[in-house]
Amino acid sequence: MSRYVVMFPADNEAEWDAGTQADHQAVYDTDMQFARLLEKRGGEVTGGRELAASRHAHVVRRGPNGTALVTSGPYTESAEQLSGFYLVTCDDEEGLLEAAEVLVEAHPAVEIRLVEES
Repeated sequence: MSRYVVMFPADNEAEWDAGTQADHQAVYDTDMQFARLLEKRGGEVTGGRELAASRHAHVVRRGPNGTALVTSGPYTESAEQLSGFYLVTCDDEEGLLEAAEVLVEAHPAVEIRLVEES
């Protein structure tokens, strides 16, 4: 089976933080609907997690003179941050894309990438 990562790169963190438990549950319910649709197409969610807000991120990158530079907070100055991901297996990429269509009911955008096998 092919493996994919399904990422949520455009969720609005401020909106999520201000949301109620009912708002959050609506998102979780949509995500569960995706898992059920994927399963009907022969796929499976095998992992994934919601990520902490980007303000809690740490970035390690090459600094001056090749030394490591560690900073706190998001790497980009963008409102778009990765808020979560799923790992899925599926041999039917078209079926995966069809199942993922339901996710945009709760997430502004979804990015799906094939995991390269070595």
